[in-house]
Amino acid sequence: MKTFGKVWLVGAGPGDISLLTLKAMMCIKQADVIIYDRLVNPKILEWAAPDCQLINVGKNPGFHCVPQDEINALLVQYAQTHHNIVRLKGGDPFIFGRGGEELQAAAEAGVPFQVVPGITAASAVTAYAGIPLTHRDYAQSVTFVTGHYKADSTPFDWSHLAQSRQTLAIYMGTMKAADISEQLIQHGREATTPVAVISRGTRVDQHVAIGTLLELADLAKDAPMPALIVVGEVVQL
Repeated sequence: MKTFGKVWLVGAGPGDISLLTLKAMMCIKQADVIIYDRLVNPKILEWAAPDCQLINVGKNPGFHCVPQDEINALLVQYAQTHHNIVRLKGGDPFIFGRGGEELQAAAEAGVPFQVVPGITAASAVTAYAGIPLTHRDYAQSVTFVTGHYKADSTPFDWSHLAQSRQTLAIYMGTMKAADISEQLIQHGREATTPVAVISRGTRVDQHVAIGTLLELADLAKDAPMPALIVVGEVVQL
């Protein structure tokens, strides 16, 4: 019977190295192989053992240096030859991080795994910017949305996303900011709704641009990456 090492799917947090969890740090220190993404703070990798193999599979917008299928295959491949394989992903691996797809591949191959959650960008960068995602007077709910989705997937329910008294946290949305603004206004969200574009959140060079939904495309146009869009009355706080 074939035996495998273990895959640890680890969230590296949003950028500030001090937001990494203790369990994540322990996994990194004990790893034989670390397969990491572009948004992982490079300083985190300094905790790896000297003989740990580091593999960069980071993705840039519009360009994937390693296709997702190959990343899935790498996890299974290294699990056949090493004890502890850490798949290190920015933020939380299950929130728009394709962690579910990768663990599906591991499970189908019979590779044991464990998930170590990380602080996701939406909760971290808004906190650093002083923006509460919920507030009794302004937002009774918060919705996490991705600005990128598969071409054959179901389109957004814009009428739901455009409802008032909720906060939208939009990941990877700057390239589609004009369309997001147009659709939300067209489906009923006020053009004067406050918005924020938070770039390089939780890092020393974090930048926050504030405006209205009508101005969103201009705010996002030159925003440094990565960036999170926040839509809702809570931004004014």
